Amino acid sequence: MLAPIALYPDALLSQILMAATYPIEVVNADRWLQNPNNASLHGDALDHALQEQPWDPSVKSLVPFPQILRMMDDHLTWTENLGNAFLANQASVMDSVQRLRWNAKNAGTLASTPQQRVVVDGQIIVLEPADPQIVYVPYYNPAVVYPGWAYPAYPPYFFPWFGFEVGFGFGFGIGYPVLWPYWGWHHCNWRHHRFDLDRDRFNRINFGRPPITFEDWRHDPWHRHGVRYRDPEVRARFRGGEVRPRQGNFRGYVEPPPTHNVRPQRIPSSEPHRAPAPQTFRPPAPQTSRPRAPAFESYGHGAEVRVHERRGIQSLKSAGKAEGRADTVGRGGFGGGKTR
Repeated sequence: MLAPIALYPDALLSQILMAATYPIEVVNADRWLQNPNNASLHGDALDHALQEQPWDPSVKSLVPFPQILRMMDDHLTWTENLGNAFLANQASVMDSVQRLRWNAKNAGTLASTPQQRVVVDGQIIVLEPADPQIVYVPYYNPAVVYPGWAYPAYPPYFFPWFGFEVGFGFGFGIGYPVLWPYWGWHHCNWRHHRFDLDRDRFNRINFGRPPITFEDWRHDPWHRHGVRYRDPEVRARFRGGEVRPRQGNFRGYVEPPPTHNVRPQRIPSSEPHRAPAPQTFRPPAPQTSRPRAPAFESYGHGAEVRVHERRGIQSLKSAGKAEGRADTVGRGGFGGGKTR
């Protein structure tokens, strides 16, 4: 599950992990960005537009990376899996990222480039943009950059980009200019398994929520919009957070009823591709039962998120408040960039 994003810059990776815990807002942000009027916004104009949105700062911070939002929306079950796993065991997820990075570095597929710096700090690998003003999103085939994959029966997820070959190893897409204050408002504290916050900057972009007083990122169930927590311990930790307080609708969103009383209909969802296992993998030893899937593979009900999203869209239509949307915009993948 983490293989497609573990080699992203720390700040971008952490924004994805946090945003994945709010799948409905990820969908809403991607749909908002599909409106050509919104997609054309940059700099201060984009900042002002985002200030009006009630999304979590982690979701807002992905808007300057439209292909990332599109990937998370297109592969919604994967996104929800990722968010649920992060909520269930944040430390294990962060440790898994480090294991994947060391795997790639030891194989020689992760190294500093003109686009991204690889910094080794003891047992920690930090990835950061080479130019602090430009962020390049890496593109790679997990089956190639992580040789000797530990779970041959469960090849790593792979999200192909338009214009790149499946067998391609590692490269970068286009560079995205940093949009202040949506970049650099937190720091990955790998040793203590948390994201440390710049409270002033976080509060500035945390529209409509009480200012935070703590120093590290904490999940806000207010932004969950009724999507159930799959892990019993997580559900108990955020008890009551699945039912949002009634408030004025925003952008057509309608408060869903408590989802534990709803049986969501089956809705087709786009599933991520699985990267082909490298030919060098050795077959697993004979056994009487199929090996267990790697950690974080057992969650996910993206269809439920689609149910809530469709409710919001239907409300928007019935209320006659539909904005100009661009649902017919082509869903091309990541474009541009050079390979190495």
